[in-house]
Amino acid sequence: MIRLRLEELARVVGGTVADPRHHGVVVDAPAYLDSRDPVPGGLYVAVVGERVDGHVHAGGAHAVLGSRPTDAPTVVVDDPVVALGRLARHVLDGLRVPTLAMTGSQGKTGTKDYLAHVLADHGPTVATRGNLNNELGVPLTALRADAGTEHLVVEMGARGIGHVAYLCEVAPPTVAAVLNVGTAHIGEFGSAEAIAVAKGEIVEALPAAGTAVLNADDPLVAAMASRTRARVLTFGGPGADVSGLDVELDDLGRPAFVLAHGEDRAAVRLAQVGAHQVANATAAAAMALAVGVPLEAVASSLATARAASRWRMELTEREDGLVVLNDAYNANPASMVAALDALAAIRRRTGRRAVAVLGEMLELGPGAEQAHRDVGRAAAERGTDVLLVVGAPALADGAREVAGWAGEVVLAESRDEATAWVRENAGARDAVLVKASRGAALEEVAAALVGPDPAVVGTHDPTGEGPAPMSAR
Repeated sequence: MIRLRLEELARVVGGTVADPRHHGVVVDAPAYLDSRDPVPGGLYVAVVGERVDGHVHAGGAHAVLGSRPTDAPTVVVDDPVVALGRLARHVLDGLRVPTLAMTGSQGKTGTKDYLAHVLADHGPTVATRGNLNNELGVPLTALRADAGTEHLVVEMGARGIGHVAYLCEVAPPTVAAVLNVGTAHIGEFGSAEAIAVAKGEIVEALPAAGTAVLNADDPLVAAMASRTRARVLTFGGPGADVSGLDVELDDLGRPAFVLAHGEDRAAVRLAQVGAHQVANATAAAAMALAVGVPLEAVASSLATARAASRWRMELTEREDGLVVLNDAYNANPASMVAALDALAAIRRRTGRRAVAVLGEMLELGPGAEQAHRDVGRAAAERGTDVLLVVGAPALADGAREVAGWAGEVVLAESRDEATAWVRENAGARDAVLVKASRGAALEEVAAALVGPDPAVVGTHDPTGEGPAPMSAR
């Protein structure tokens, strides 16, 4: 955050300082939302929510951005969220830091974590924490940048048409990636084509000197090349500008692959689980290449990357040999199948019994029941030995439709019932996948097996913050 006197800050955001005696108060630290964790010298943003009025908790803050005066030095504006966006844009215009932004139906946080790690090896980098990717999270991320920041990495989500376009006004990208257009949250958008319209706003915001990074394997994304005046760099499988080739998984489902760009090749072995991590890593590689990081350096950094966000393909091996794959942060049909593929790879390589603890996927609209049946079928088709279904019976119905499947379905009406089952039945020669949408909170089932703070294999949370509140998609 650059230094601003409260009087200057008010002018930038179109507000007024509630008490003229506070004109000279200097804000020189980032903005924040949680009054329980104040930032010395920072700006507390007082938002009126459905259940909490942030102004009530403003006492003791160094400075406040709010819609009415508080006991602390306050800049009063009509809408603190809009004002926060204006402040972020003002700061970024002054810093001129390269901004690398990404959106997509799934994989945003994993790709963001890979990219932030790669760029941090080459200079001070500020990146979205958790998945704070909405109209509050994006400006909060931008306001952590200062004169020493060399790269800003921003995850952008959308709940509808125009949302990504607005976020790009707050933090204009120089490199922008669209990872995929899936069916996650189709209930909010209505169709995959509408999702593509919303996600493609990110490449429309690029300048001619920028770079659009597009998934060559997703037709709806590849078609976005016509929506940008920027240079286009594709990622994906063979034939893409940046590709991940010759993928192999180890006994715990961690991929090794060849990263290719033109005639150049570099070997990469990832520490995280699942073949789908290759797409995330390749997208991050393309974005890093777009700002001049050499291929060999990208590959070297990817190999040392660890997840900065909890409960996303978080792999733990208990002392007795039980393997737990905690992917409980969120779920949609594509990510469910990717996680089941990883579980199947562990089963195939190690002979462990594959236990999938699956719960409801939310925000899928009218096709939700069929989507759950399809995921249940996928679990059976991949040879899952036990499918423990928590509150989403269509998953069980789908699995039972697969002829010749020799596995077992266990129905649990609640998270507590599922927890009791795994405690009694999961053992040393098992691999247990836990996955559902955020609202199901199935990470508690995983914690029952390994404890709330496990010694995780190949992933950690360097911020110590744990997962961020659920945000835009």
